[in-house]
Amino acid sequence: MILLKLFLSFFKIGAFTFGGGYAMIAMIQAEAERQGWLTKEELVDFVAMSESTPGPLAVNMATFAGSRTGGILGGICATLGVVLPSFIIILIVAKCYEKFKSSKAVNGAMSGLKPAVIGMIATAFLSVARTVFFPNGLQTAAFSSVSFWLFLGIFTLSAVLVFKKVHPIKLILLAAAIGIGAGYGLGL
Repeated sequence: MILLKLFLSFFKIGAFTFGGGYAMIAMIQAEAERQGWLTKEELVDFVAMSESTPGPLAVNMATFAGSRTGGILGGICATLGVVLPSFIIILIVAKCYEKFKSSKAVNGAMSGLKPAVIGMIATAFLSVARTVFFPNGLQTAAFSSVSFWLFLGIFTLSAVLVFKKVHPIKLILLAAAIGIGAGYGLGL
């Protein structure tokens, strides 16, 4: 029963989330908390871990939640559930692309989805930030923590470097170096 529940839950997430892994974080968080598969803190930790491992974020998260809940078969079921909707949709789109590529309805739908994706990514960002920086609610002490200022510094530096068109791999390596340095040097 748990294997079917994992498959169906992640199939729903895969089917109704546009915009990739970041847009899925909010839905995965809601489903994982509702089902008792992951806490907010575990989800935040796994997002960080998933970003530093190869593979798509949503697949890594589904595999982790599934494995944790239902063992190896749970990981397989959750991963198939999150991947299958995209696979089916891509097959349909590839088959129908030539026919619909100039459709005003399709172009309109895609234009409408873009702001929704940005909203879902922003929701995920705010949810993760709230869990990391304000676990006990909004308190001024959070603004004096080293981790908050480290995050703000890395975020600002990354934003500047993105506008200067620095390659993303260099940004990831720089952020990893700063994070490792802070972890060892500051004990974070």
